[in-house]
Amino acid sequence: MPDTPHAYGLPAQLRAATHRLHVQAERTGMMARIFHKQATRPGYALLLRNLLPAYQALEAGLEQHRHTPGVGRFARPEAYRAATLLADLEALGGNALPLLPSGQLYADCVTRAAQGDGAGLIGHTYTRTLGDLSGGQIMPRLLSKSLDLGEAELGFYRFAAIEDIALYKAGYHADIEQAEAEITNAAVVIEAAVLAFEMNIAVSDAVAAWDAGAV
Repeated sequence: MPDTPHAYGLPAQLRAATHRLHVQAERTGMMARIFHKQATRPGYALLLRNLLPAYQALEAGLEQHRHTPGVGRFARPEAYRAATLLADLEALGGNALPLLPSGQLYADCVTRAAQGDGAGLIGHTYTRTLGDLSGGQIMPRLLSKSLDLGEAELGFYRFAAIEDIALYKAGYHADIEQAEAEITNAAVVIEAAVLAFEMNIAVSDAVAAWDAGAV
């Protein structure tokens, strides 16, 4: 019997729906500049500055829905990144850098996802949190080499309260699977994850354009 859109669990559906965008996000914008050792410290700081509001909106939304079925599973302070992102930004001297239109749009998108039953937040945390726990773990090595960043500037990628990241990620995927039975419309989660990737790419591209002009 051929697969239908709902013939497999929500984590698998999310992977399938976002795969192309995931690859794009890793190969374009500021990520491409970082990988090719073209990024500057101000450019990297600007990236953090423009991701910060989205993280703040995500964490505020998850706390708002801490007791909401399905969504409340992901109100996990040990995985929150806004505070460490702020600390890194301060260490980089990037607090005065501008919030670009794409950064504001991303934050607004996350804020809207928190409305109603907040199910869209699951798609956003899938994109951000699992991304930070997965591909994000190679970033300290890349950034320390290409931008000579030190420990004080790379706290964003350290999850001090998580002892085993692989085990934690497995549990996160299991909670997404469980959440599917607790929310009314799983399609909202998938749509939000796709939008989150698109917003992230837009921020990355805008920051890369700024960084290239600043070199």
